[in-house]
Amino acid sequence: MPTSEIDRLDREILHHLQQNGRLTNAELAERVHLSPSPCLRRVRNLEERGVIRRYATLLDPRKVGLPISVFVSVSLRAQDRSAIDAFEAHVLTYAEVMECYLMTGSSDYLLRVVVPDLDAYEAFLSAKLTTISSVANIQSSFSLKQVVYRTELPIPA
Repeated sequence: MPTSEIDRLDREILHHLQQNGRLTNAELAERVHLSPSPCLRRVRNLEERGVIRRYATLLDPRKVGLPISVFVSVSLRAQDRSAIDAFEAHVLTYAEVMECYLMTGSSDYLLRVVVPDLDAYEAFLSAKLTTISSVANIQSSFSLKQVVYRTELPIPA
């Protein structure tokens, strides 16, 4: 959907909901200077159009025992549809994989994997990732420190 279909009020609504998805409709309406009924209509419209995909709670990975983030570059043996589909089908079933991107460049995929420790990462590699027949190469980079982590998209005006 082009951003031209998102007007100033929609952008304000999206900004506030990205900051706090638990806002009540009354609180949201007050922040965007609308009455509750038109505000709710706008939110429902954004949901129906797929602009708002879902609502979620963000957790602190360290406080739930998942302090290790690993960025994994994966190259496939071939880039045909069957190899791509097989790899993606496997990765979708792995709870440790938080993000997976089909890439251009030197590797085919970039994954962000979270684990409690190095032993868990080794187990993930040996029991899951390396067992996918289409995988040719895996390179792992461990995050030392998270410098920026944003969940709010910078919606253009």
